[in-house]
Amino acid sequence: MGARLTTKFIAKSDLKPGLYGDGDGLALQVSQQGTKSWVGRFMLNGRARKMGLGAVGQISLADARSKTTDARKLLAQGIDPIDVRLAARTAQAAEAGKAKAISFGKVAKLFIDSKRAGWKSDNHDAQWTMTILGVTPSRRQARTDYCKLIRDVPVNEIDTALVMRVLEPIWNTQPVTAGRIRSRIEMILDYAKAREWRTGENPARWRGHIKNLLPETKRVAAVEHYAAMPFAELPGFMARLRDLPGIRARALEFCILTAARRGDVLGALWSEIDLAARKWTIPKERVKGKRGTRKTPHVVPLSDRALEILGSLPRVDSFVFPGPREGRGLYALSLALVLKTLAPSATVHGFRSTFRDWVAETTSYPSEMAELSLAHVVGSVVERAYRRGDMLDKRRRMMADWSAYCEGRSVGGDNVVSIARRG
Repeated sequence: MGARLTTKFIAKSDLKPGLYGDGDGLALQVSQQGTKSWVGRFMLNGRARKMGLGAVGQISLADARSKTTDARKLLAQGIDPIDVRLAARTAQAAEAGKAKAISFGKVAKLFIDSKRAGWKSDNHDAQWTMTILGVTPSRRQARTDYCKLIRDVPVNEIDTALVMRVLEPIWNTQPVTAGRIRSRIEMILDYAKAREWRTGENPARWRGHIKNLLPETKRVAAVEHYAAMPFAELPGFMARLRDLPGIRARALEFCILTAARRGDVLGALWSEIDLAARKWTIPKERVKGKRGTRKTPHVVPLSDRALEILGSLPRVDSFVFPGPREGRGLYALSLALVLKTLAPSATVHGFRSTFRDWVAETTSYPSEMAELSLAHVVGSVVERAYRRGDMLDKRRRMMADWSAYCEGRSVGGDNVVSIARRG
């Protein structure tokens, strides 16, 4: 039977609702609303069958005829073309299901890649990569692989039980780290849901879920202590550290000499350094403090050795300790990696405790002065209101004595007690 339909006829806007045959079972179907689509009509085993072939706007007349020809070839073999199409769609859905079975580790990598450009420093990248993917910035295996258990699990199979198996072993011993890992897992799973790789509630959600299973980290964190090196071991350690080349070793040495926080050292800018006045001013925006306290810039007096370190550094960036990526400081893990080679059981933050112990046990410097040097909040609100100074000159003498002690040099003066005499 010859073709009856033409492209011009199909394009008419005044066609009445109904079927318009084209031959070989193909027909143009016009609905009551005026929409047009292709249908194939055929008989199989004495039963009339009708198969949709697509909308006119998506399927041309030629394509509709080709689909009809393919269907009639199957009919000639006694095969129902509708069943064949259903099987193909089922297989396609199964394949899509496999695609959705993307692993948690793969999703985590995609999430990190998507956020990297918006992070202000490489520290975020390093921390996420280590805690979630289990590798350090140098692409070496991290010392502790927190998410190893779930990294190869399909992201749509991550449930509360798996999240708890990651968190429970470290929740009480490393509450700060555990809290961050929980938050990162939650963000990754939210990302997976937005990409339609998983459905349902987020098993890492804190409010109304994990909060009911674990204590709040701030209550656990109150008993967490960072491993600190005994101050008697420090001079020997500093001698070995000073022999190590590289900017990371100098950053760690500078961090110890100034008793500063790691983040302050890695974020230090040359604009904050006043070599003539021998001081480093950390802006109040970067000063860590208790919530509700008024933050002020923290001034750090610089010893001779601290100034010597600064003088040895190339000024290739605005950062005092520039990282491998232009315009960013060293990775957060840089100092820990140096420390790992010299004293694996110590922590970078622990050297602040070492300094505090040295002041308390070997000097007569007041406790208040040591606390100010650590940028801790000292005294009541009223006391802080009346005390405007930062004891810079007095702290300068104390930090000079600290530097001398770190270098193994003789420390004298009325404020320092000889360890030998205390025997």
